[in-house]
Amino acid sequence: MQAIDTNILIHAEVESSRHHSAAIEILRHLAEGALPWAIPWPCLYEFLRAVTHPRVFHPPVPLNVALEDLKQILASPSLSLLTETPRHTSLLEQVLRQSGAIGNLVHDAHIAALCLEHGVSEIITGDRDLTRFEGLKVINPFAST
Repeated sequence: MQAIDTNILIHAEVESSRHHSAAIEILRHLAEGALPWAIPWPCLYEFLRAVTHPRVFHPPVPLNVALEDLKQILASPSLSLLTETPRHTSLLEQVLRQSGAIGNLVHDAHIAALCLEHGVSEIITGDRDLTRFEGLKVINPFAST
């Protein structure tokens, strides 16, 4: 199964992004496809935080627009939202120790741990930091653009 990271959602939302078209196509392919795909819950919060923040985007995306667009994505019948399971604590510790992630990278370790505990083998992201986590193949759709 594949998951998407926050930056795919952000690029799809922000029309001025140079990766907007690619991100929209990725979301459309996954959301309309029959294969299961996933989004870790923390990515949804991070998406809303980033696109509505006036210091990140000028102008920021209005909250009602971001929420409505998110509703459309979440309506995909093949989508799973990844959340912590009873084994999350031990898996997160394993991911943190293996990767040496500290500070801001702990958030990425959380995303990786959620993916691994739900059997996600690939994450689509423009974030190279996720390559540090064993067992998770990183697909960067923006690498050639």
